[in-house]
Amino acid sequence: MTVRLGAATVLDDVDLTVGAGERVALAGASGAGKSTLLGVVNGTVPPSGGSVRVLGADPAALRGAALRRLRARVGTVHQHLELAGALRVVHEVNAGRLGSWPALRAAWSLVRPQGVADVVAALEQVGLADRVFDRTDALSGGQRQRVAVARVLVQRPDLVLADEPASALDPVLTERVLGLLAGPADRGGALLAALHDPALALRHCDRVVGLAAGRVVLDAPAAALTVADLAALYGTAA
Repeated sequence: MTVRLGAATVLDDVDLTVGAGERVALAGASGAGKSTLLGVVNGTVPPSGGSVRVLGADPAALRGAALRRLRARVGTVHQHLELAGALRVVHEVNAGRLGSWPALRAAWSLVRPQGVADVVAALEQVGLADRVFDRTDALSGGQRQRVAVARVLVQRPDLVLADEPASALDPVLTERVLGLLAGPADRGGALLAALHDPALALRHCDRVVGLAAGRVVLDAPAAALTVADLAALYGTAA
């Protein structure tokens, strides 16, 4: 699979399969293509060549209800979070399951929030249960990142895509959040996460795929790697 943006080749002949139950870390320096690869999988970045299959389906071949069903099975924590600051936290979290709700229920939930108990339970897991009715733009950057994680938790997807999901969190919350995002993999789903910290990649994932200049240059079990092995991929010294 290849992605070209203008004259630049951002992903070059990438061949990657993530199996059920796997927790896969995408490693590499900024600009290596990690975010673009996640965008291809969640359907926001169209490939320029090759094919993509997500949970057994070709997203490009789906329309209407079939495409909505597939999207409801894929949860994404975006690098820039994709939160609407003017909304209350309960609405932001509930956005994770709009794809699985009928249109009428989704619209009514903006007036009278639905499934509040599930939202509170998800927020409790990330330490924000007391902020359920606060406006999102009143939260700190780290709190907003946890709201984005809670949105995925309440969605209960089969595949989690996470782009630097703990970049604004302290070490304790980082460990908690990455453990939560691995939940679907523990239930037979999968996690594909772009992580800048080699130690986190090795600690929370069982496989590491390294990217450099848009190409896969490493694909190995985490147990066979060390932080020093990954240092060059991140452009850091061991």
